Amino acid sequence: MGDEASGSGEKTGVVLAALSANAVIAVAKFVAASVTGSSAMLSEGIHSLADTSNQALLLLGAHRSKRAPDAAHPFGYGQELYFWGLIVALVLFGLGGGLSIYEGIHQLMSHSSELGDPMWNYIVLGVAFLAEGISWTIAVRAFQRTRPEGRGLLRALNASKDPRVFVPVGEDTAALAGILVAFLGVLLSHQLQAPWIDSAASIVIGLILAAVAFYLARETKNLLIGEGADPRLADRIRAAAEGCDPIRHIGAVLTMQLGPDEVLLNLEVAVDPTLTVEQTARALQDLEAAIREEAPEVTRIFSSLEIDRDTVSGGYARRGRRRSLGSRVRRA
Repeated sequence: MGDEASGSGEKTGVVLAALSANAVIAVAKFVAASVTGSSAMLSEGIHSLADTSNQALLLLGAHRSKRAPDAAHPFGYGQELYFWGLIVALVLFGLGGGLSIYEGIHQLMSHSSELGDPMWNYIVLGVAFLAEGISWTIAVRAFQRTRPEGRGLLRALNASKDPRVFVPVGEDTAALAGILVAFLGVLLSHQLQAPWIDSAASIVIGLILAAVAFYLARETKNLLIGEGADPRLADRIRAAAEGCDPIRHIGAVLTMQLGPDEVLLNLEVAVDPTLTVEQTARALQDLEAAIREEAPEVTRIFSSLEIDRDTVSGGYARRGRRRSLGSRVRRA
């Protein structure tokens, strides 16, 4: 429990670090954009404002997802964090990507030829890159501590079940890329006396944000519609269950992610048909205790008991000689 609380606090710290950095950077970018008239800098200001709003939404989602189960939501509110993660993606797409692309197109069509002193842009972009780099480092380090051994960074990010991890990493990566694009836009537009380059940079920044928003929306959508837990977790559960003596065979191991640290398990097992009812009940208790010890993130267990080993085939029960004692629910 202590390790879980520590991990949750660290992930919240990642979100707070990103929120603080983005709030300060957003103000600085808007000031620089108003002084210099840079379209790319204005897009970066919009980007940082969207990121700041998104971190606040993630904190709200994390807080609300910790509510205890009740009659209306017997499995708890863990998936509410995924809902707010989806809202984050929509905000990033609409407010960040959409407005940046609009600003770039608007400036291109207005044929503006005024170029202000770029020094403010360079200073703000330099400070922003440093702040975003620190925030990105904090997010990646927190993610690395949860990354399974032997799994690549990108693959592990795709498999992550916690928006407090993959959202800051995705947004900070987009922020660093956007700052580089804005720097090149400001630099080239002044060096070549071509204001359209600055406007084009704004459009590129918007496209980067839209791409990251699409990625985040896809990840959170999968979690919202009942994505299963990591396959490695299912393998650990199966191994723990097969180590219990009264268990003859393990059929389907079905999981669903209820929250970043909450997994629902539906387990199909076959036991020795010579066991009494009391012995069978004790076998199930031992089985569930072994699973909870191996995988503490499993918070709900439904056991479907098959008396005849031969009725379980290919991970799913066939019709015929099955005698089921029904579903038993255990809350970890």
